[in-house]
Amino acid sequence: MPAELLHRVTSDIFAAHHVPRHDADRVAHCLVEADLRGVASHGVGRIPIYTERLRRKLVNPAPALTTERAMTVAARVDGDNGLGFVVGTRAMDLAIEIATAHGVGLVLVHRSTHYGMAASYLLQALEAGFCAFAFTNASPAMPIWGGREAFLGTSPFAFAAPGGDGSPPVVVDMAMSVVARGKIRRAMQRGEKIPEGWALDAEGRATTDAKAGYEGVVLPAAGVKGSALSLMMEILAGVLSGAAFGGEVRNQYIDFEQPQNVGHCFLALKPDLFLPRAELAQRMGDLARRAKSGPKAQGVDEILLPGEPEARIAARRRLDGIPLDASELATVIAEADAVKVEVPASLRASADSPPRAMGA
Repeated sequence: MPAELLHRVTSDIFAAHHVPRHDADRVAHCLVEADLRGVASHGVGRIPIYTERLRRKLVNPAPALTTERAMTVAARVDGDNGLGFVVGTRAMDLAIEIATAHGVGLVLVHRSTHYGMAASYLLQALEAGFCAFAFTNASPAMPIWGGREAFLGTSPFAFAAPGGDGSPPVVVDMAMSVVARGKIRRAMQRGEKIPEGWALDAEGRATTDAKAGYEGVVLPAAGVKGSALSLMMEILAGVLSGAAFGGEVRNQYIDFEQPQNVGHCFLALKPDLFLPRAELAQRMGDLARRAKSGPKAQGVDEILLPGEPEARIAARRRLDGIPLDASELATVIAEADAVKVEVPASLRASADSPPRAMGA
């Protein structure tokens, strides 16, 4: 599907749920951007759960965000239970604004919701010329190292730095689990097996059954190291911000009693604090060339920097369109029909199977 068409339909769906048009456009941008970059687990396939929580009034479509400034370089945003895409975007904007004036900007967030692909906020900072970190906590899905019960979220470690001198930016966005839990959910929806080592079932046994893995726990990446980094992000995004923490963040797919109270942590850093931008660009270019020109492992055609594969996929899909399977496309159409959003005939013609039930 053409990205522009998918963006328009998605934005219209959220606008029909009383999300202000500017915010609806941003939500659509983030979801479609995930699909463009090949991160389908965080793309338009998630529309039904966001709209369901809007309908149940667990997410505020038009939040009144408030900010408290702790000191010159640090602030906290109250997300007012708004869509995480909206809250996260405004919080990163604030971090960039502070860093523009003072070199570094730290913004913590509480009372937010799931904010989608972390790279969306990194790209936002890169467009403004900044290095950035973006951390979030999430509902329990992964055990602390040595445990078997869900305690930590599969929170992504996310960092970006501008490239230079012909080199691409570095964009690190990786879940602290072996794999993002959304990929297990997607495999479950498609009736696919998952690789061994991704998850444990509810009894703490290794499994390749996606449903059993989704109902159990996903495993931390690199064992104790991934668990430790996830705990770090739980502290930064959850404990320090005043958000829910330590297993308290509510699962958006199964808990429809209360808002999630997700916490985020954004840090924007002006890259030319100590060196001129021209010199920085040269140094980043040198770093990329050295990294990419080293000897390759057997079977590797090209060494790629973090974020480079996704950027290439996005460039190709902007030209050729975004591939969606029939059930995903039918789900988008069903959401549009439910709120009387116009769906182009070309899009309807591509959907030849019924949508799967929400949360299936």
